[in-house]
Amino acid sequence: MIERSTTRSGETSKRRFRFDKPLPLPAALAVAAASGLLLTTAFQPLGWWPLVLVATIGELWALRGRTLKAALLVGAVSGAAFWFVHISWVTVYLGPVPLIALGLFMTIWRALGAMGIAFAYRVLEQRLSRGWQLLGVPFAVAAIMVMRETLSATVPWGGFSWGRLAFTQSGTIVGDAVSWTGVSGLSFLLMWLAALVVQLIVQRRMEARRRITVGAVAAIALVAVPAYPVQLDDSLRIGAVQGASEAGLLAPYTQGQIIEEHYEAAQQLEGSYDLVVLPENAGEFNPQQDPRASALISDIADDADAPVVVGAVTGTSEEYYNSAILWEPDGGPIDVYHKRHPVPFAEYLPARDFFEPILDAMGFLELIPRDYSTDPTMPNAFDTPGFTAGVAICFDIIDDALMREMVTEHGAQIILAPTNNADFGEGSAENVQQLAIAQMRAQELGRSTVNISTVGTSAMILPDGTVVEQLPQYEPGVMSHDLPTSSTITPAARFGSIVDWALPILGLLTLLTAMILNPKRGNRSV
Repeated sequence: MIERSTTRSGETSKRRFRFDKPLPLPAALAVAAASGLLLTTAFQPLGWWPLVLVATIGELWALRGRTLKAALLVGAVSGAAFWFVHISWVTVYLGPVPLIALGLFMTIWRALGAMGIAFAYRVLEQRLSRGWQLLGVPFAVAAIMVMRETLSATVPWGGFSWGRLAFTQSGTIVGDAVSWTGVSGLSFLLMWLAALVVQLIVQRRMEARRRITVGAVAAIALVAVPAYPVQLDDSLRIGAVQGASEAGLLAPYTQGQIIEEHYEAAQQLEGSYDLVVLPENAGEFNPQQDPRASALISDIADDADAPVVVGAVTGTSEEYYNSAILWEPDGGPIDVYHKRHPVPFAEYLPARDFFEPILDAMGFLELIPRDYSTDPTMPNAFDTPGFTAGVAICFDIIDDALMREMVTEHGAQIILAPTNNADFGEGSAENVQQLAIAQMRAQELGRSTVNISTVGTSAMILPDGTVVEQLPQYEPGVMSHDLPTSSTITPAARFGSIVDWALPILGLLTLLTAMILNPKRGNRSV
């Protein structure tokens, strides 16, 4: 409680600020904006991961006691402050329009989620006793926030699974829990801890020492969760090549330039390998039908005495795929994987009949000249002699279902993540944010991961999320490392899809139970 004394006409009055009372709406909007901005610092490139709790506490404090209409506004302010900074890299070459469109879309999700959170606060704080509030409110609030993340990561057109709270914990001690819970479960735990702190702050009738003890025990418990024990098998000598090629949508390059630059960089590889990985688009268009590109890739495979995985556009004039090709020494291309999660409004135009005239009028249609096709039945893993490698091309890495599938259904013992970040500029936050997601996948699935980009940030990651080798951005180079394989199926891989939806359902059931069984108690929302 904060007291302020003022004197008027010889009389002293006291104005008291109480944390258990809802903030005035102007103050709530200011706190929401500050929280959204603060949340960006928990992600890469700054990576101040503990601040995810501070930012989430601020957001919840601003939403507590709000009407649905006010919550929509508070959520929109928080969402805009976060998203327009967090994904500002979209503008580097593509200008402000894509940022405005994607930022507004994700802000709407955040605003809708804010309404659900405010509703949960209103229902549970009106209908539960203070003791039950300490249990029910944090659980329900965190569950609704997970619902917001899950829906925005899947709806529509595969969603945009970026900016999830769990991704702030890549490579951290808190991130170890993801091998048990999956990404949604880890986000839930972070949200639950933040919501618990808010409830402890507003529980004025509970002794301060007890509140501090409860909060400290909860935080220590989260940090103390060990990673799921992963049994490591053999080691593989993996090479990866970054050509530093300007391979973006608008980049001026000549046919054959990108594969030649990667071939030149690959000359730095020494000795023999079990596998060599080249980035997304490194092989340009149909390299298996281009004598020069085919010869260069075969030379890389022969020199390394190992299969090569190379990214390329494949298909015909009627149908295109964003593909990874498995290229054997002396045998050429023997297998192919077509990207399963193409990016809407980048690799294909959803509802083209509706959006094409709009984008054409704005001058953006030339950026999406063709729609990439996909084959949803195609395994996202390559079987090579002695091991199975899962393949996640670019934004495949943010698709929970695809990442679990490669391990549980196709037996991937190592993860390859070829990508092309050339559209986002040197020093881009997008590169390191994507690397953080790859780190989180390594921890979640217990697999060594090779994140290899045309321009960076390229890195090799151990199953515990540790980066053991990394290349600077926009410099040609290679990585070589002995990476362990594993066939362990983590709880996150096995049960992650259940967690994604079980938590929101249980949160809604908590609200429904409170509304049915408990009488309404007085409370005021603003």
